[in-house]
Amino acid sequence: MEGSVLTAFGLTLFAGLSTGLGSLIVFFSRKPSLKILSFGLGFSAGVMIFISLAELLPQGATEIGRALGRSAGGWIAHGAFFGGILISALIDKLVPEPENPHEAVSLADLERVSAGSTAAAEAPSNARPRSLARVGLLTALVIAIHNFPEGIATFVSVMSDVSLGLSVAVAVAVHNIPEGISVAVPVYFSTGSRRKAFLYSFASGLAEPLGALAVWLVLMPFIGDVMVGVMLAAVGGIMVFISFDELLPTAREYGHGHMEIVGIVLGMAVMAVSLLLL
Repeated sequence: MEGSVLTAFGLTLFAGLSTGLGSLIVFFSRKPSLKILSFGLGFSAGVMIFISLAELLPQGATEIGRALGRSAGGWIAHGAFFGGILISALIDKLVPEPENPHEAVSLADLERVSAGSTAAAEAPSNARPRSLARVGLLTALVIAIHNFPEGIATFVSVMSDVSLGLSVAVAVAVHNIPEGISVAVPVYFSTGSRRKAFLYSFASGLAEPLGALAVWLVLMPFIGDVMVGVMLAAVGGIMVFISFDELLPTAREYGHGHMEIVGIVLGMAVMAVSLLLL
């Protein structure tokens, strides 16, 4: 049964704004914990890596294969995947060093924030761990980029079949929650502001309904299997790059024992179960 435009927008909005739910973790911690940070970043990396390799890349190949054949679909999707990695690496290379979040903030600076003292709260902004804040902002940007084609995919699937669209929307919403954590936790640790953590996390999900809006206003006459497949595969590459280049090194920097590994495995397991159930 085909869905209405209103239903498609509603489900896309629900899926996108689920990132805000992930940010609620900062409201349940009276003061920042390095264990939570290491676990949260590892969990988010596990989600991103698993969803990229187990869903986005294969789905991209399938979409392209419908139009160009299975072999061509596989080659083009894998090319788009590594193209996404290359684009991310080039951006990382071109960003000036002071603005590049590649290097994690020192553990001493982070522990001053996690101490939760009045002096730390009143310290000038340049005394806070700005590199960690940039990790959160960069993650928010990457999530927003990948939410855009997800919004397109959700909208189109709902318009095609409501049942299919509902399954896609729920699956996207489930994996958007830990993505919200990956934005909120570093922003909270670097600024001490739960409000900013929530707003940045919430805002990163707005790209999803924007993707739906773009389909409705501009792309509907032109959107096809090849375009959707290329976008999904490229987004998978971007997510893998940000996981290995930013999230995992930062999680290791602040690691307590094996919290990073526990987070990675649990993140992958949660996504595996959600995909199997849905």
